Amino acid sequence: MQRTISAMVGKGSVNHNSRKFRAENVDGTRTHLNIDYCNENIKTVYHELFDEALERYNAKQTRSDRKIKDYYEKIRSSKQEKPFREIILQVGGKGNMNADTENGDLAKQVLDEYYQGFQERNPQLRMFSAHLHMDEATPHLHIDFVPFTTGSKRGLDTRVSLKQALATQGFKGGSRGDTEWSQWVQSEKEQLAAVMERYGIEWEHKGTHEKHLSVLDYKKQEREKEVAVLGAKIEQKQVELESLSNRVLNYDKAKDELSNLEFELDTAPKYQLPEPEKFMSAKAYKVKMAEPVVRKLKELVKTVLARCFEGWDNYHRLNTANAQLYRTNQRLEKVNERLTEENARLKTENKDYSLLCKVFGRKQIDDLLEQARTIKGRKRDNSRSR
Repeated sequence: MQRTISAMVGKGSVNHNSRKFRAENVDGTRTHLNIDYCNENIKTVYHELFDEALERYNAKQTRSDRKIKDYYEKIRSSKQEKPFREIILQVGGKGNMNADTENGDLAKQVLDEYYQGFQERNPQLRMFSAHLHMDEATPHLHIDFVPFTTGSKRGLDTRVSLKQALATQGFKGGSRGDTEWSQWVQSEKEQLAAVMERYGIEWEHKGTHEKHLSVLDYKKQEREKEVAVLGAKIEQKQVELESLSNRVLNYDKAKDELSNLEFELDTAPKYQLPEPEKFMSAKAYKVKMAEPVVRKLKELVKTVLARCFEGWDNYHRLNTANAQLYRTNQRLEKVNERLTEENARLKTENKDYSLLCKVFGRKQIDDLLEQARTIKGRKRDNSRSR
């Protein structure tokens, strides 16, 4: 069995999720089948997470207008951060996982098991509302959470920040389409896919959606692209080099032909002065015999000299271009070799990382990596301060 995975950004309608009000697409006869995992008051969660940090922050302020009275209200009116985030996850669609079928019950089991590990996987995302809905067309899971970071040097030392919360969990943003959020969402899809496999369901990829690339996978893919581009450049330069080499060989051949012409000038009868006829005057010999040969020789010499100078000029230019292409080709081959070696190393590191994650768990490995980065950063800062 193959099924797609949908992971959508929710609007965060907690009252709708908890069924304090019902939309038109809700089947009230099935609402009792829903699972309400948690439904805490978000303001209470804010007090739990940020009150101590807020007290420390306000104690440092010398001006009363800089103090924050209500951190939740401050974030709610902020243009940079949202008070909370929501993700909605679904297995398959109403055509193959309809809520009132056996497959719908199977989707419910998968989503329930996936949910059980969510908070442990995401310690920086404080869940306060989570609901599995069975009273709509397809079973789906709403999870609302407050993303927070600790140890901040700006504002409260513990504050709301989606970017920093995900970065702490190991999701470092790359290109514009490879943000912390997109990496995290794809990682959660992988977690859901792993649960699906235990229930005999394979993740069906559709459209342009790609499986999540870890940092090592991403680097490896980029290196493969660079290697492919360099390979094409090298192939093009090799064609140019071969073409120029053939032209140089043609000029080498022409040079040999000039040497043959020199020999012919010395030996060919048509370029030699004939013996004078009996009783022929010097003037007649000059007009009839010598001058025609001299004219042929002059024409030949002019033609040969022109072609010779042209040939040597082109030969020099081709050799210069050939040398430049050869050096460029060597440089590209060295870059290609370096990238190929780096790609092979990244493949090995990625394989080792995946193995460690399978044995010890992704969270434990990511925590160790974060500790290592912190220790390295401290050593670097200490060396700079010295």
